[in-house]
Amino acid sequence: MRFQPAIFTAALAAVGVEARPKDGELSRRASPTIYLAGDSTMAKTASPLMGWGEYLGKYVTVPVVNKAISGRSARSYWNEGRFTEIEKLVAAGDVVVIEFGHNDGGSPNSASDNGRSDCPGTALDVTCKSGKTGETVYTFAYYVEDAARRFVAKGARVVVSSQTPNNMWEGGKYGAGASRFVEYAARAAKDVGAPGATFVDHFQAVAALYLKLGNAKTNALYPKDHTHTSPEGADLVAQAFVQAIARDFNGTTPLKQYVKLPAPSVF
Repeated sequence: MRFQPAIFTAALAAVGVEARPKDGELSRRASPTIYLAGDSTMAKTASPLMGWGEYLGKYVTVPVVNKAISGRSARSYWNEGRFTEIEKLVAAGDVVVIEFGHNDGGSPNSASDNGRSDCPGTALDVTCKSGKTGETVYTFAYYVEDAARRFVAKGARVVVSSQTPNNMWEGGKYGAGASRFVEYAARAAKDVGAPGATFVDHFQAVAALYLKLGNAKTNALYPKDHTHTSPEGADLVAQAFVQAIARDFNGTTPLKQYVKLPAPSVF
């Protein structure tokens, strides 16, 4: 007997079984993935150091794929095709967290251009020329916004996160100055626009954490230098990120619905 789809579907309906999910239902059932794009402060590194992205999965209900790479800036991550790699992976409903800044400073115009320094400023149409390779160098905003818009075009949502602070108790005195890339990150998220892109001030969340911890406890989280944390420090930095998300620190982000409850409270 020849298979007749209409009869098969009707038979299933008669006993209360749907042959296929209704429109939109499959996407609601599927679990989204969180992708992370960043530098060594987020990446999986080696003992005695670790990036905070390795601990985010403890505090959310969906899978986390950490694509952060040590030593990268928004520029070098873009040039190496790493944003494109994530673009090929993301699907509608996924969330991409972009966090750079630690390696983005300096001047690309120098003959010793390290391949990481962005062109100064926030305009998308401002460019520089590498003093070493002659390549066109764009601003931090250009690299982040270009990637964010490509992810949003695929139906993903983007959280632009400000860079984490260095050891704010280095030298025994608390210093709360933020780099310009904190402001640049906020502006990039705003320019791309909600609901596709939102901002979380991870810098300020961690700064509040360190103020609460105090001098001795904060310094203990930096075993080698003033930028990279120990595994314990990375875990706390991840918790500060999640707490900021849960409390709508800078407004509601698409990550809030995936925070495990009770949410961390470290600052």
